[in-house]
Amino acid sequence: MYKKVKQVMPAPIEICAYSDEWPDEFRAIGISMRQALGEVALRIDHIGSTAIAGLAAKPIIDIQISVANLEPVDPFRAPLESIGYVWREGNPDLTKRYFREKPGEKRTHIHVRKLGSWHQQFSLLFRDYVRLHPREQKRYEGVKRRLAAQFHRDRQAYVDAKKPIFWEIIARANDWAATTGWEPGPSDA
Repeated sequence: MYKKVKQVMPAPIEICAYSDEWPDEFRAIGISMRQALGEVALRIDHIGSTAIAGLAAKPIIDIQISVANLEPVDPFRAPLESIGYVWREGNPDLTKRYFREKPGEKRTHIHVRKLGSWHQQFSLLFRDYVRLHPREQKRYEGVKRRLAAQFHRDRQAYVDAKKPIFWEIIARANDWAATTGWEPGPSDA
C-alpha cells in the first residue's frame, strides 16, 4: 500500500498596511535581546519594511544585531536561544548568522552581522533613506504589492524579483549618504 502524502501549500505572501504596533513589537523584542545579549550586541536595530513608518509590509519584524565578530557564534547564539530564537545554521548567506522565531510564534527574522560590514551598513542606509524619502517609499510599496500578487505563493521568486528595486534605491541612497555625510544613528535597543 502506498501512503498518500499531503502536500502543504506555501502560505501566501501578504502585504499589509503599515501598523503602529510594529515599532512596539520591536521595542519589546529589543529589550529582551538587550538583556540577554548585553555588550555582545554592539547594536540592535529594527530594519526592513516594518521599520519604515507608513510603508506597507509583510508583517514580519526584522532585527539586525551587530556584533564584533561572527565567529565564534556562541557569544550570541546561546543568549538568543535562551530567549527562544532558533539558529538557522544552514543559511547560505555567509555575511550573517540567521535566527528565527520558535515554531508557532509570530514571524521574526534576526540577522546577526559584523559591525561596520557592508551588509550591516546596507540595511541601515536603506532603512534611513527610505524613511526620509516618501516618493521612494511609495514606489517601493507599489513594486512589493505588484510582486506579491504576481508571486502569491512563491517567496523566493518574490525576493528575487525585488532585487532590481533594492539596487536602484541603494544607488540613490549611496549618493544621498555621500552628500549628507550619513552615518547610522544610535542603536534602536
